[in-house]
Amino acid sequence: MTVDANSLTSETDSAPTSDAIRFILDGETFELERADPTRTVLEFLREDLGRTGTKEGCAEGDCGACTVVVGEVDHTGEDLDLRAVNACIQFLPTLDGKELFTVESLTANRDGLHPVQRAMVDCHGSQCGFCTPGFVMSLFALYKTNPSPTRMDIDDALAGNLCRCTGYRPIVAAARSMYANARNSDDWLTSPHGADLRPAERIRQHLSISRESALEIVHGERRFLAPIDAAELAHALARQPEATILAGGTDIGLWVTKQYRQLHRIVYTGRVRELRQLDISPTHIEIGAAVPLADAARVMVERYPGLEELFRRFASPPIRNIATMGGNIANGSPIGDSMPALMVAGTTLLLQSIRGIREVALDRFYAGYQQKDLQPGEFIRTIRIPLPDADAILRSHKLSKRFDQDISAVCTAYRLQLDGDRVREFRMACGGLAGTVKRAAHCERAVIGHRWDRTTVDQAAAALADDFSPITDMRGTADYRLRGAQNLLVRFFLETRGEVAQTVYGYGRRG
Repeated sequence: MTVDANSLTSETDSAPTSDAIRFILDGETFELERADPTRTVLEFLREDLGRTGTKEGCAEGDCGACTVVVGEVDHTGEDLDLRAVNACIQFLPTLDGKELFTVESLTANRDGLHPVQRAMVDCHGSQCGFCTPGFVMSLFALYKTNPSPTRMDIDDALAGNLCRCTGYRPIVAAARSMYANARNSDDWLTSPHGADLRPAERIRQHLSISRESALEIVHGERRFLAPIDAAELAHALARQPEATILAGGTDIGLWVTKQYRQLHRIVYTGRVRELRQLDISPTHIEIGAAVPLADAARVMVERYPGLEELFRRFASPPIRNIATMGGNIANGSPIGDSMPALMVAGTTLLLQSIRGIREVALDRFYAGYQQKDLQPGEFIRTIRIPLPDADAILRSHKLSKRFDQDISAVCTAYRLQLDGDRVREFRMACGGLAGTVKRAAHCERAVIGHRWDRTTVDQAAAALADDFSPITDMRGTADYRLRGAQNLLVRFFLETRGEVAQTVYGYGRRG
């Protein structure tokens, strides 16, 4: 179906010819011509297609009422990756070459209800109903990707959905029972015309709309470019260094939906081959700057299991599915949760421009608040994380007002190596205590070469006051933040001694 997005949105703009956005919805290929590149998927669904099952709650990716599922061919070319995402902060061009599922798409069974929907009905999982479509879509993504989820898997899948009627117990019950409602183990969705599209047919359809060249959209004064390789990206940024670099959009989406900014030049990294690569070399984990955080976190936790809770608590699955580690680093927020752990691991960044590629240590990348070692036209290409030493302990703690999907008041990370009972090497980095995430130099010096005991740790905790002068804001007072960081260091010490559990997950949430 070819759609003139201009006519749908009642625009009068007479933009010159540009590429059409191609994606699949309910088995049908859509082509959107002359689309506003900053129009969100949510706006398109509700206002242009009349698909009002997808709700707007917060317009910032927090509540999950707008959750949809996006599918694309995986790296093998033989299967589909299905991911729950927030439609409210996704720009339309990011759908190009992908498949979109909304709550209206779930029509697999003859009674009109998908097994997930039937489970929600049977378990009384809907109360006021406003949040229900978003919960259904998060459960649909879980249903299609995990045939036997644990309670932790269910909690994690639903972490991005807020229920205003405190209805979580029956929703969890629906998640546990939804598989019993499947008519067969390979059920797929049907198109509105009744054509059953099995995975093999879907793969062929995806390949038919794949694009081998850059996507370029022109809409009035707005330009959107999605290059396909790093050289093309470097040249695009050299021509327009003032352009906004769009990765997952979990921050930039809010510039439009909350701050009402007008973005006139956007360069999208989500299709750049080199930035989508994720490799393990003999010495490093090599993460392309546009790799979704969910994929990057999975590989990180396999090598650094002490980071499991950090990445489980990092935003929510719909955010992790589109956010990127490169975007988190480039954003440079002083409360960015990935940077403390990456710093203590010894991470370096490959930065590229038309001048070439250079390597910079992450702990030297930030000069001050929102001051980064990025030259005009330069972008993060690869995050290089050394593989762990066998005797190194690396962990991270997060202090926030709620367990799931909350911004940190304090985030700490540590890397410890011992020779017997003495510290051979110790690194600590903190977020939330200064204008940037940074290493705790005084604290580190108070530990290295000393016995790893409570006296040393107490002295190191006191030294944190020489490393940081926190501010007071809505997430915590300066005293709360400093004391929190000091107590988290003590907790790390107790964890290494086996005196406390290594995770706080599960409090009141198991069973």
